[in-house]
Order: sequence, then C-alpha cells, then structure tokens
Amino acid sequence: MKSTRKHAPSAARVASHRAAAGSSGLLSCVAMRSVFFLLLTLGSLAAVGQTPRQAPSGDVDALMRAGIAAQRQGDNRTAIEKYRKVLAIRSEIVEARIGLGAALAAVGQLDEAIDEDMRALAAAHDKNEVRMNLGMAYYKKGDAEKAREQFEAVHAALPHDVPAAVQLGFVYVKLGREAEAVDLLTPLEPGHESNTDLEYVLAFSLIQSGKEKEGVPRMEKVAQATHSASAYVIAGADLLHRSDMSDARTDLDAAMKVDPSIPGLATMAGQARYAMGDMAAATAAFQAALRQNPRDFNANLELGAIRLKERDLDDARPLLELALELQPTFPMARLEMAKLDETDGKYAEAEVILEDLVKAEPNWMDAHWELATAYLELDRPEDGKRERIIAQELKLRHQQKASGPE
Repeated sequence: MKSTRKHAPSAARVASHRAAAGSSGLLSCVAMRSVFFLLLTLGSLAAVGQTPRQAPSGDVDALMRAGIAAQRQGDNRTAIEKYRKVLAIRSEIVEARIGLGAALAAVGQLDEAIDEDMRALAAAHDKNEVRMNLGMAYYKKGDAEKAREQFEAVHAALPHDVPAAVQLGFVYVKLGREAEAVDLLTPLEPGHESNTDLEYVLAFSLIQSGKEKEGVPRMEKVAQATHSASAYVIAGADLLHRSDMSDARTDLDAAMKVDPSIPGLATMAGQARYAMGDMAAATAAFQAALRQNPRDFNANLELGAIRLKERDLDDARPLLELALELQPTFPMARLEMAKLDETDGKYAEAEVILEDLVKAEPNWMDAHWELATAYLELDRPEDGKRERIIAQELKLRHQQKASGPE
C-alpha cells in the first residue's frame, strides 16, 4: 500500500485479520496463540525412565537387555514385545513397566501407555521419571491439565531440572498461561542460554505476554541456531504485527527459505515485501500463497491491489471480488474495490462504497481522497472540494504527528 495509508488499516492490521479470513491458522499475530502454537513441538524432549535400575537374571535379564536395546534404536514395537514378555514372567519388575509405558507412548498407544505408567507410578521408588513419562503421554493425548499435574509434581521435587521445567512450560503455553511460563523459565535461563528448547518456550511466552522486545530476539537466536522455520515465523509475525517491516521481512524470508509450505507464511512474507515497496517479490509471494490456498483472503486482497496499481484490471477484479466475498465488510477490501470501480469508470458504484467508508472511519485519509475523485467525476464539485480539504487536513495532521514535538 502507499505510505499515505497511515490512517487506514496497515499491512500489519491486514495481517491481524488472517485468522478471521480463514487463510491460515498459523500466522495471525493478534491470534497468534491459535495460529503460531501449532508450530510448537516436543520432539526434542526425550522420554524418561527407559533404563532399568537393576538387571534381572536369566531369561528375564536377556529380555530386558533386548527391550532396552530395541528402544534405544527406535524399534519401539520390538521393545514392547520384550517388555511384555518380561512382565509376563515377573510382573513386579517396575523398570520393564516404565519402559513399556514409554514405548507404547512412542507408537501412539497413549491410553495403554497411561495405564502402564499409572501402575508403574504406584510401585516406583523414584516417581519423578514415571511422572515425566506419564505427563508426556497425557500431553500427546491432548489432556494438558493432567499433563500439568504430573510436570508440576516433578518441578516441585526437582526445581532446578531444566527438561522438566521446559515440558511444564510447553503445557502452560498450551493452557494459555504464558505469564506463568515466563515466571517458571526465566530463573532457569542463566547458564542455559544455549538450551534451544528452553529459549523457544520462553521466547514464545514472552511474546504472548506482551514482552515482545525481550521475546523476539530470543526467538530469532533459536531460529538461527536450529534453522527452525517455525521460530522465524513466530518472530516475523510479531514484527509484522508491530509494523517493523524491515526486520519482519528478514525473518519471514528466512522462514520461506527453510520451509515455504507453512500455511500462511507466504502471505505474511508478501505483506512485508509489499510494505517495503518490493512489488515484484511481493507478487511472487502472494502467488505462492494462492497456489497453496486459492481462498486466502489477504493474498487475494494484496495481489489484487498490486494488479490494480499496475492497471491490470482484468486480473485485479476477480482477486478483489473474491476478497470481498470472503470478508464483505473488511474496509481495505472495500476501498480497493472502490478504486477499481473508479479506474473502470464506475463512479456511482465507487461513491456508494466510499461514502459508507468515510462515515465508518472519518479519519481515513485515503477514503476521503477517493471520494473526492468520485464526486468530481459525478459532477459534484462542491462535495469533491470538501472531501479534498478533509483529506489535506488529515495529511497535515499525520505529518505533524509523525514529526513529533520540536
């Protein structure tokens, strides 16, 4: 958009409507929790309690060793088979039950894993390792509250254990309790700044808690250290929302290089490029977004605006019409359609839209400029003059505000 759109919804404001537009669940900044949390993973957090404390004798000993070896190699189905044979011989071997629970969780048999973990918890001497596995199983199942109970118990017993705190932090984020995650992880950060799991959760929680200036640099460090597209997206989306377009473009372009298939990413990258005035790069990004999702509201709107600016009315109209179909009341979409109607000589149609826009948003300079044009073309010079004066006053007011006190 033109830089004169300071009184109109900005590119960042357009981005904030992404969730409502249905273009993608990831990347809306205002709704970041619903979009960007889908990107959080626990893949780097290994299951706990897979090593027995003591080796049973005879066949049981051989079966245990075989189960442990299979589990370490990622062959969880073989591990399940071996642990079950151990328990069929000696059901009191807690280490086998712990290993079985972890292996079952690894293959997605979460209810069975929880059952085994609960039985192990009742008999285990060290309950923390079992609680970690049980909490992980509940988390994977989607029961964040029960996961929280287990991880909080471990954290209470081991307050300086970083992996346990990180997993509890993930749960707090899942529950929308980011401020508690910040309080939990901040004291553990000194000396563990290279722990990217800790930094990832802490950074996300800081951003969601309104401490973006502390969170974004941490998230960017995680992205650089791990080449994580999701980390770049979270940082870039927040910068886009705050209209820091240059840094937003840097992060979002980096995410595009790592994984351009992330839903909504191409649209945000396009918005940052558009705001920076790089129409060719913005066009390529919006086209990529529409290949992923032809009904992406923001991509249709922004690409339609570019085509209109290029006077390519045949391409602009279907894009802008679809954007209006997706969000009939969105102000920027209505303004672009009014501009298209004016360019196409349909001044009466544009007049109807623009009069409604200036009534709803009287300080929107661009809407007043366009309405002045429509009035003049409709042979209403006095009305056109009035709207032009209003637009000029709004422009002057904006310039004075931007210059600040002397």
